[in-house]
Amino acid sequence: MKVEEQAGLTPARPGASAPHSARSNGRWAGYRGLLTARMKELWREPEVVFWVFVFPLLLALGLGIAFRDKPAGVTSIAVVAGPGARRIINWLEASPQHAGIHADMLSEGEAFNRFRLGKYALVVIPQAEGGVRYRYDPARPESVLARAQVDDALQAAAGRKDLVATSSETAMEPGSRYIDFLIPGLLGMNLMNSGMWGIGFALVDMRQRKLLKRYLATPMRRSDFLLALSSSRLVLMLIEVALLLGFGMLVFHMRVLGSLLTILLIGTVGALSFGGLGLLTASRAQKIETVSGLINVVMLPMWVFSGVFFSYERFPAMLLPFIKALPLTALNDALRATILEGAPLAAQGTRLAIMAIWGGLSFLLAVKWFRWI
Repeated sequence: MKVEEQAGLTPARPGASAPHSARSNGRWAGYRGLLTARMKELWREPEVVFWVFVFPLLLALGLGIAFRDKPAGVTSIAVVAGPGARRIINWLEASPQHAGIHADMLSEGEAFNRFRLGKYALVVIPQAEGGVRYRYDPARPESVLARAQVDDALQAAAGRKDLVATSSETAMEPGSRYIDFLIPGLLGMNLMNSGMWGIGFALVDMRQRKLLKRYLATPMRRSDFLLALSSSRLVLMLIEVALLLGFGMLVFHMRVLGSLLTILLIGTVGALSFGGLGLLTASRAQKIETVSGLINVVMLPMWVFSGVFFSYERFPAMLLPFIKALPLTALNDALRATILEGAPLAAQGTRLAIMAIWGGLSFLLAVKWFRWI
C-alpha cells in the first residue's frame, strides 16, 4: 500500500465501505448541528419562552374568564325607574327567554351613565301605553345582542299576540360611545407602556454599555439618579396626553368634561407610579432579554384585567377587589371619571392613593436593590 493510501488521501477503492466519520458527517449533518444550536439559543432567551409559550396561555386564561359562559346574568341591562318599570322586570322574569338576562332598576341619569361606562349593555325605558324604548350602542356587539335578546323575551312574555310596542335610539352622541370609553383606557395603557419600557429598557441598556459604571465614580446618590430617570417621563407624558386627547376630540368629537389640569395631575401620578415599577424591574437585570421578560410579566395582568378595551365588571365578583388594586385599573378609572363624568380631583383620592403606593414602594425597593454594574 502506498503512503498516500495509508494517510487516507486517495479515494477509496470501488466497493469499499466509507469510513465512519464520513457516514456521520453526511449531507444534513451541518443543518442538524446548526438547528440544534439555534434551538438551544432560543430556549435560553427568556422573552422567547414568555411570548411563545406563556403569553398565549395567560391571555387565553384571562379572556376566557372575562368572556366565560355564565348560566345567568350574562347580559346586564338597566331599566329606567318610573311607571311601567316594574311591569317590564316582571315580564322579563316570567319570559321563557329570561335566562341570561339580569335587570336593575335605576334612575334615568344613573342608568345612562353606567351604560356609557360599559357597565350595562342596554337601557330599557318604559313608554306610555305599555311600550318600551331601547337605548343601545351599535358599535358594541354585546349591546346589539342585548337589544335583540331583551326584545325577544318581552315579546314572548306578551304571548306574541299583542306585541309590545318598541322603539330604539342609538347612543352615538359624544360621551356615550364605545370610542369615548376606549380612549381613556388607551391613554392609561400608553402611560404604563412608556413608563415601564422607557425606563426599564433604558436603565438596562445603560448598564450593558457600562454607562452606569461611570456614574458610580461620581458623588451622585443612587436615589437622585433613579428619581431623575423616573421624572424624565413627565415631559413625554404631557405630549402623550395632548396627542391622544387631541386626536379623540378632533377626529371623534370626544367631549372632555373634566378639568385638563386634573387630567394632567392624574397622568403625572400614573406616570410616576409606572416609572417606579419600571425602575424596580430593571434594578438588577443585566440583559435586555431579562428585563423584557420581567416587564411583560408585570404588565400582562394589567393588559387583561384593568379594563383597557372592555369593562372589568365582566370578571367574577370575587376578583374585583384585586383588579381594583392594580395601578392601571386605578389610572383608567380616574381618567374615565374625569374625562367622561367631569369628576374633580378630590373625588379621586382612593385611586390616586393606590397609584402612589405602587409607585412609592417600587421606588424604595428599587433604591435598595439597585446595582450599578
